[in-house]
Amino acid sequence: MTSPPTRHGLQGVNVAAITSRGKAGDVNFGATFELIDYLCAARVSGIALFTAWGEYPALAADDRCRLLYLAVKRSRVPVLAGVGSATLDQTLDLAREARHAGAAALLVPPPLCFCQDSRYGPEDIHEFYRQFAAQMGSGMAIYLTGEIALETARELLATGCFAGIEDTSGAPDSLQCLRDAAGRAAVLAGHDALLVPARSAGLGVLSAAACAAPELTMALNRAIETGDGPRIVRLEAQWQELIGWLERFPQPVGVKTAVSVRGIQTGPLPVPLSPGKQQCLEQFREWFRGWLPATRKLAAHG
Repeated sequence: MTSPPTRHGLQGVNVAAITSRGKAGDVNFGATFELIDYLCAARVSGIALFTAWGEYPALAADDRCRLLYLAVKRSRVPVLAGVGSATLDQTLDLAREARHAGAAALLVPPPLCFCQDSRYGPEDIHEFYRQFAAQMGSGMAIYLTGEIALETARELLATGCFAGIEDTSGAPDSLQCLRDAAGRAAVLAGHDALLVPARSAGLGVLSAAACAAPELTMALNRAIETGDGPRIVRLEAQWQELIGWLERFPQPVGVKTAVSVRGIQTGPLPVPLSPGKQQCLEQFREWFRGWLPATRKLAAHG
């Protein structure tokens, strides 16, 4: 069983994993375990299940709890549990199950209704998190995720109830503002375009692209840690090329396609794509199939 992260926050490269699903949309446990094994073999710092990249709104709560429990036992690195849902009560239920399973931290987005109804304001999001923290109690590292206004984030982090927050903006200025507002809390960079500056600044990252190319991600991370400038430039060029492709598709389409090219079953896409985007996806599939061997070789060198 993993232990909660220290107060200074999640470190290194944490992977926002996809959830492999069967033809009927149910969880494919075997394929997900295979995914966990290959991410652990790449020596990532942690694996996050049930983020938006893991299609959490489409999964039954019972399947999420069972998969998390088995994943914690299977994984050789800490497992982070996304506990997003439609209601406070269900989020709390998922969080308590995650604590019981031995998850290392909780990733808590606002409820789905907050995204769907503009009449909910920052004060409502603040109240949701206040009540979540009060009812959850101590003993688990809680990370705020999703779209939260800067001032609301500042107020929540100032309570001392939250270990940190994920920034998903992809904007360097926004990331810096959040760092300034976080105080002692940790800031986790959640946009792959900022992996290099975030890791160079010592921040932990939550990366979906690392699910598609963990060997490249970890090679780039090692180059950053050792200050190998020329190698950073070479590897980041490969990284940005991958990111450019992935950003053409909605979550988690590009990453699921890349993982399937690697031979791991991923199941159907969450929603159908237009003919034009489907054609683009087939182009990406062929590109990734040719890109992967050379990138593996480059990542392994040195």
